[in-house]
Amino acid sequence: MTQTLTTLGWSDHFARQLTLEDTQRPVRITAVHRSRLDGLTADGTPSLSPTVEAGRYAVGDWVIATGASASEPLERTTEITRRAAGEESKPQLIAANVDTLGIVTSCNADFNVARLERYLSMCAASGCLPLVILTKADLTDDVSDYIKQAESLSPVLTAIAINAKDDDDVARLGPWCNKGQTLALVGSSGVGKTTIQNRLTGQIDATQDIREDDAKGRHTTTNRNLRATTAGGWLIDTPGMRELRLVDAEDGVDEVFADITDLAVQCKFNDCAHRTEPGCKVRAAIEAGDLDADRLERWRKLERENRFNTATVGENRGHLKRLQKMYNEGKERGAAKRRR
Repeated sequence: MTQTLTTLGWSDHFARQLTLEDTQRPVRITAVHRSRLDGLTADGTPSLSPTVEAGRYAVGDWVIATGASASEPLERTTEITRRAAGEESKPQLIAANVDTLGIVTSCNADFNVARLERYLSMCAASGCLPLVILTKADLTDDVSDYIKQAESLSPVLTAIAINAKDDDDVARLGPWCNKGQTLALVGSSGVGKTTIQNRLTGQIDATQDIREDDAKGRHTTTNRNLRATTAGGWLIDTPGMRELRLVDAEDGVDEVFADITDLAVQCKFNDCAHRTEPGCKVRAAIEAGDLDADRLERWRKLERENRFNTATVGENRGHLKRLQKMYNEGKERGAAKRRR
């Protein structure tokens, strides 16, 4: 298929950021390696050298290539981020310039409302539109309950149930990844992300079965790649996430739990903890049966976690800035001594 900048996802948002020289060309990043960036242009697949540390690039980014060097990423339309796994106190870029985030879960024991709320909070913070993709629809007698539970979590959410092994069923995802649109897939291992990717792109990657005892799967995808879909758009598949820790997602949490935050501003006291305070609209909604008490606890958990992770990442950023300042000052003093 012949590509143009528009079919690659280029838009006025990016064009307004610069004036291209004759020696420069826009490149969309398809994969990020330690010392190399794989890219895609209207007429080729260049390999580029990053001009800033590789961790500042994400699959889906747009850069400007001069020769074999890539500029810093252009300002993004959307940015999907989590706190890095393990003990690292830093954000980790998952993907950039994504139109729709496909949150993949199964119609079995993998379906978990708390996990969906977590993914939806990340999605809302990123600026993407949410799409819940319910796989293994062929293995359950009634998918309507799964769809109803998912769609109740957000008024802007669409949920679709599919059999990921059926080409026609997977083709129903076409509207979210056609004509320059980018769809990213996230979810646990074994829920069918790679199977969906294979059918949407026509490329065959290995898949692994789930364990029958707990409906959990094994990792198939080990890195992120941007791939063309047969519908004319783009797909980013991501490795299965064993842990998703929110960071810088306050607005996302507030959006997903808007039913609670809208009630909270009506409470009698501004600092209401929604426990035993008089005039608490949140507790009144629970007592009236209009709000699930478990949902309130899930909101509290995500809010606390995001505050902690955001503060911890902020402290680490400040520490790194102080170290860089000390390093720069040391270089300047050394240069001054040499000049003397």
